Amino acid sequence: MRAIAVLLLTGLIATLAPAAALAASRPKVALVIGNARYPDNDVVMNDVTNDSQDMADELKRDGFDVERAVNLTGDGMRQALDRFYAKIQSGGVALLFFDGFGIQTARQTYLLGVDAPIWEKKDVAHDGFNLESIIQEMSNRGALVKIAIIDAARRNPFERRIRRYSAGLAPAVTPSNTLVIYSTALGSVISSARTDHGLFVSELLREIRAPGTTAEQAFRNTQAGVVSVTRGEQVPWLSSSMTTDFAFFGGPAPIPTPGPLPGPGPGPGPGPQPPACVAAAPEPPPSADELANDPKIQELTRRIQQNPGDRIAYYKRGQLYAIKRAYALAVTDFDQAIRLNVRDAEAYNNRCWTRAATNDLLNALRDCNQALRLKPELYDALDSRGLVNLRLGRYQEAISDYNASLQQNPHSSSSMFGRGLALKFSGGDGTADIDQAKSMDHNIAAEFAGYGVNECRP
Repeated sequence: MRAIAVLLLTGLIATLAPAAALAASRPKVALVIGNARYPDNDVVMNDVTNDSQDMADELKRDGFDVERAVNLTGDGMRQALDRFYAKIQSGGVALLFFDGFGIQTARQTYLLGVDAPIWEKKDVAHDGFNLESIIQEMSNRGALVKIAIIDAARRNPFERRIRRYSAGLAPAVTPSNTLVIYSTALGSVISSARTDHGLFVSELLREIRAPGTTAEQAFRNTQAGVVSVTRGEQVPWLSSSMTTDFAFFGGPAPIPTPGPLPGPGPGPGPGPQPPACVAAAPEPPPSADELANDPKIQELTRRIQQNPGDRIAYYKRGQLYAIKRAYALAVTDFDQAIRLNVRDAEAYNNRCWTRAATNDLLNALRDCNQALRLKPELYDALDSRGLVNLRLGRYQEAISDYNASLQQNPHSSSSMFGRGLALKFSGGDGTADIDQAKSMDHNIAAEFAGYGVNECRP
């Protein structure tokens, strides 16, 4: 349904059982650092503060012993790392999440405290923290699985002092059973936008919540999701030397059902509780001033003013408007993107989704059908058309669309939830799908309520 939720599925479901077992049985420790307030930087990075809190909360839910620290100086980072190393147990899992500024020199990546006195290249190695050394110390302390999640490839004031361009981060040479993911490609950087949450961490949190998915697969899905949202402008870097499966979130993996529809049946434990049927009112759309002052929208608007033929800028601004529920403005931008390229399947799909949210259902259906004519493998459009058919009361057509979407992408919480609703509204039992979707995305019911569909009525 959303271009922002495209995922990549590889690997075999058969590998997930040992991963779930490992997730439950191994001692797990994590250090989460969010350095948002660098005196040398012009702005405080609110997304860093919020993302580090969200990551710490998720890791605690997944059974990690978590220390979260923000705005650490060099001494503070050294002390936090020492405490982290001391808690690592032999045969366990050790995870470092760092959000802030990083820098590379001599093909090594260094993480920076907020007071790093970087004025020359030699200062980087002296006052930064070498990522390879941190991972090696995890291994030396006996960690079986080592994980490093680094969101630090940002343009920063330190690099402007010592070079004329940003060089991003360098690859990490790691011991066995190590996973490392950066928010963007080696040697590249992302701009620091004034947002409350970063795209990379949002995609990552969505993926590690998927039951039974190995950590490596979750990272690969995150990589694919970020690439899709940014249309290839941001490509996270992933390095794996894993020989042992590990999953953040245990439990059964979601399984697609392209054949016969699932029916009611007994399950372990007590039956599900009835859903709450009173949905909270959706948030009102932002005001015109709020939209006009959004830095990402401002940037895209400048691009359009400079080049009225910039189809990608129209498409991206339309996505932002749709996400912010400014649906009329979103449709206008998708209209323009389509005028500039009548074969843009993704633009048709996004306009379909936006029109579905505004109850313009027949035009939405035409857009989804056109997207699938242009790109039959576009499972996002199958998901979008499933929503349209759900809202039109065409439940069997909705189930068929959702089945086809889940066959390609079993981790689509929106297709899982939509199929559960379609089954329920057509007289079947959609409880398993609905519960599975909620375990994958805690906000999925509220999202559908925003489209005018809740669990108690179509």
